[in-house]
Amino acid sequence: MFEFTKPQKEIRKAAKDFAKGEFDKEIAYEFDKASTFPKDIWEKAADLGFIGIHFPEAFSGGEMGMLENVLIAEEFCRKDSSIGGALTLASFASECLLSFGDTEQKKQFLPRVAEGEILSAGAFSETAYGFDLIDIATTATRQGDEWVINGTKKHVINGGQAGFYIVLCRTGAADETSQNSCSLILVEATSPGITSTDKGPALGRRLTAISDLDFKDVRVPASNLIGKEGKGISQVETFLAEDKIITAAQALGNALGSMDRVLDYTKGRVQFGRKLAEFQISRHKIADMALKIEMASLLTYKAAWSRDKGQLDDRLASMAKMAACRTAMEVGAETIQLFGGYGYMTEYEVERFYRDAKVMELHFGARETQKDIIADTVIGKIR
Repeated sequence: MFEFTKPQKEIRKAAKDFAKGEFDKEIAYEFDKASTFPKDIWEKAADLGFIGIHFPEAFSGGEMGMLENVLIAEEFCRKDSSIGGALTLASFASECLLSFGDTEQKKQFLPRVAEGEILSAGAFSETAYGFDLIDIATTATRQGDEWVINGTKKHVINGGQAGFYIVLCRTGAADETSQNSCSLILVEATSPGITSTDKGPALGRRLTAISDLDFKDVRVPASNLIGKEGKGISQVETFLAEDKIITAAQALGNALGSMDRVLDYTKGRVQFGRKLAEFQISRHKIADMALKIEMASLLTYKAAWSRDKGQLDDRLASMAKMAACRTAMEVGAETIQLFGGYGYMTEYEVERFYRDAKVMELHFGARETQKDIIADTVIGKIR
């Protein structure tokens, strides 16, 4: 029988209570309107151990697993998809350091992330649209005890605000395939030669900065190489498989948040002498929403549980992300439909949840990409 452990239930309740006490609807609206990161709430969340809860205790973490991280992301985004998303992404790409960095690198940077001192970021993609790890032009050239980095990265989450970037660079010869010639290098944001260009207001998830980064003769110590040279692509792919599970958790929370609001509304709204929740068409819509959420939650929890058991299943992670993000979109659309004209207004929050859901669906691999991954593993090789 599937059941959360007592500590997991306690973590979930703690996340729910924190979000209830700190995530204010009006404040979230102001943050969204101004595209402002919720710094004070993030620092409070870090003080309570919600940021980097999966880091080892030696690096100021809670030494928990992926499933605990999923429960926190779900509860945060359920209360408010914008604030919850921003807090969940505060440690973005630090997992690359956690999984592949050496002890000194971890000691220097991971505690600062977990304690809410700095944000982290991953600078991987270079294409204006979509996500391609093969076409990497940013170079890191070894000169003595330093790497010299030149190139441009697109759509960097926490760009311009992070304390450091995990940068995917071409370190091998130009005629080598990217699969074997790219490496991850840690670059502190204060390094001379970095220019950040904010992409401006987005459709959703406006509390998290998205920027392009230009690297012009940026010099970093040779010791900033993460893991082995030439393993950058496989390292990013491992991180992205983990990130899909967290994105699925965010989307699951988003769908639950929409569901909470539609239940309150339909049980209180009276039309033609009856409450909306009494009409069969409303009841069937809500039943469909509940079914989709339950199916998405089981996939998400299983993907997280598998990762904690040491089995990072990219197929399962893709299924979880695809199912949860599609559920968030469909539940959000039906929620607005049940709210009618009110659903279009910022006062009721559901339009913002719907906007945030779309960003989650596109985040590092839209549903078409997830379908390709699932199909590859299901079909296998064709002789």
